[in-house]
Amino acid sequence: MRHSEFHRAHRIGWLRAAVLGANDGIVSTASLVIGVASAGISHDAILITGIAGLVSGAMSMAAGEYVSVSSQADTEAADLAREAEELATQPEHELEELQGIYISRGLSPDLAAQVALQLTQHDALGAHARDELGITEMMNARPIQAALASAATFAIGASLPLLVTVFCSESTTVPSVAGTSLAFLATLGGLAARAGGAHVFTGASRVAIWGALAMVATAAIGKLFGVVAAY
Repeated sequence: MRHSEFHRAHRIGWLRAAVLGANDGIVSTASLVIGVASAGISHDAILITGIAGLVSGAMSMAAGEYVSVSSQADTEAADLAREAEELATQPEHELEELQGIYISRGLSPDLAAQVALQLTQHDALGAHARDELGITEMMNARPIQAALASAATFAIGASLPLLVTVFCSESTTVPSVAGTSLAFLATLGGLAARAGGAHVFTGASRVAIWGALAMVATAAIGKLFGVVAAY
């Protein structure tokens, strides 16, 4: 009977971007709504501010993820190009380097030499990319995927406190948005932890705590400027 295993490492690329986008969408939009609501502006102005934050935030997340992950992809491509050149000009040195890597991981010198030779004959660049540079197909950078995942999940996350705001009165906006957003953040943290194989309570609590700190800070600033404006 064939033994099968289930691993979650292949999810790291999109899961990181998706969790970051959704978390940022909830936290930034809820904090923005709470901040301006604490300043005492009208309900319509709060909604317009929140919608503007959603659109600008989603575009910012997409651009930021694309640029940062593209930089990672460029670095990986440059490293692979350099490694390919070294394999073409210094094959003996590269073989010894690969052997040294396997020795450092616990293989005997003779076995390490055999493994290095066979992997070099099979796919020299792939062996060096994986074992020397730490670049694998599963973990390599995908800028478009990261940008789309971040933008989409930011918009989804940001829409949650906005929907709550739509159905709230001016007097209940702050407590309603704060309470529901903390619940959304805890749920997101728990789901992300479950998808990544971590403890659900730990994932939920750490996301909710940081979200609460952000909302408290913006509420205090909004309240401060609201009082100043009243004078």
